[in-house]
This record gives sequence, structure tokens and C-alpha cells, in this order.
Amino acid sequence: MRHPLVVGAKRVLATVGTAATVFVIATFVTFALGAASGSNPAAVALGEVATQADIDRLNHVFGLDRPFLVRYLDWLGAALHGDLGTSWFTNIPVSTSIAQAFPVSLSIAAGATLCALVGGCALGIIAAVNRGGVADRVVTALCSIATTIPAFVVAIGLILLFGYAIPLFPIAGYVPPEKGVLAWLTCLVLPSVALSLDAGADIARQLRTSLVGALNENYIIGARVHGLSPARIVLRHALPNATAPALGALSVHIPRLVGGAVITEVIFGMPGLGQLANNSALQGDVPVVQGVLLVAIAVVVVSGIGISFIIRRSTGTDRSAA
Repeated sequence: MRHPLVVGAKRVLATVGTAATVFVIATFVTFALGAASGSNPAAVALGEVATQADIDRLNHVFGLDRPFLVRYLDWLGAALHGDLGTSWFTNIPVSTSIAQAFPVSLSIAAGATLCALVGGCALGIIAAVNRGGVADRVVTALCSIATTIPAFVVAIGLILLFGYAIPLFPIAGYVPPEKGVLAWLTCLVLPSVALSLDAGADIARQLRTSLVGALNENYIIGARVHGLSPARIVLRHALPNATAPALGALSVHIPRLVGGAVITEVIFGMPGLGQLANNSALQGDVPVVQGVLLVAIAVVVVSGIGISFIIRRSTGTDRSAA
């Protein structure tokens, strides 16, 4: 029998190795797409009167005359040390621009994740406890509808409802928490809800299915025989053993939450990574776009590692392997 620490260490190394491989492949594709865009910042910066010699000289300054693989390795190595390059058009370090926009995107993503978890878990528990009843059918119908509506359609609907019909929340702009926690939370409500519906619906369906199965297990029947209250049986005994599929659904939706934030930020006029990437892409500012995508890839990879460890702990995989 292998020692549990050895088994756990091997699982950690395997997870980290897979994440590192995904990270390298994703960053390589990102850099390749930027290189294949054909954007020539030297020609744009110098204007139509520039000679080819002037363009070649500025391309040398930008390092665009070096081989592709050399440029990728230099870019990745510098990025791992926090240097994401400099904007071609503003000369502002990319890391500075991302540092200003990242808290906005992180706030929206965290709010959407919280809404998805709270709403999905609540609906999943209600549906499972009332299996086959009216509440179960209503939750199932709502989840089916929620998964078919794109986030930008939900965002527009929320703006019309809570911005004009029932003006309760701001429909545009961002207030940092240091200027007022309540104002910060208020401005995050609509974008977070708009971005969370799809993930919340998937979590609810997965939790409902796993929780129904858990409630039919022998240890739950024994808990009922011993007179434990229904709430305690569900929340303390059945729910901890039924959360793994829901967490797995959340891990699948993390890339969608990160990607959906781009559109959501544009709709709600929030100066996050989505707005930064959109404006830079329209301008052809490749280093900024690549830097934003690199940060998004890192967030997805790190979040995936974290959720995989949580799932293993909740299912007792590491313990059972011993």
C-alpha cells in the first residue's frame, strides 16, 4: 500500500504538470495569432510619409525583425517575471494597463461566481428536496430557459428592467471599493447576475441530480430512522457528498465567465480587461491584447487547479487512493 503523502504528491505534480502544459500551449497560440495578425505598428506610427528604412528601423526597436520562436520565448520569459511589454501606441507598460483594469474584471467574475453558486445551490436543493413536485418542475424549466439566453441579452434586459422600469441599480460605470463599498457592490449587481445565469443553471441541475442520489443512500435512511431533522440531513449529511458534480460544472464555466466578462463590461461600460482588450484590438495594439489574453489564461488555469483540489477533497479521492 502506497503512503498517502506519496499518492497526494503525485496527484499534485500531475495536476500542475497538466496545467503548465495547457498554459504553454494556450500562450503559444495566443502569441502566434498576434504575430499572424499582420499588424505593422511602425507603419501606423510613422504615417504614410515614412520610408521603408524608417519602418524597418522602428520594427527593429519593437523587436519584430527577430524569428518568431525567439520572440515568443522572450515574451513568455519576460511575462513570467511580470514584464508584459509596452503598448505600441501609448508607450504605457502593458502590466500597468492590466493592473488598472484587472480589479474591475475580477470583481465581476467573483460576483458572477458567487451568484452562480448561491443561486444554483439554492435551486438545486429545492428541486432535490421536492423531487417530482411543482417546485422541481419549475426549477427545471427555469434552468432550461436560463441556459438558452446569452449573457448579453440578459444584460440588456436587466438594464431595461432595473435601469428604467424599476431604477434600483446603476446601469453603467464602475465605483472602486475604496470610494464606497456599498456603491461598489451596487454597480456589480447587474453585470454579475447577467453573467451568472448559465453557470447557475448548470450548477442547479448537477446538484439536483447528485443530491437526489445521495438522499437515497443507506446512511441517509439511517439518519432519518434516528430522528434527525430534514434540514440537518440535507445540509450536513447529503449535501457535502453531492457537491462534486456542481463544482465540476463550475470549473467548466470558469472560461465562459472570463470570456463573457468581455461583452458584459462593454454593455455596462465598465473599464475592465474586456474594455481594454476590445479597444486595443480595434486599434491593433497587439502587445496589450496578448497581455490581456495571457492574464485570462492564467486565471483560468489557476482556478481550474484550485477547483480540482477542492473536488478531490470533497470526494475523498486522495484518501481513498491510499
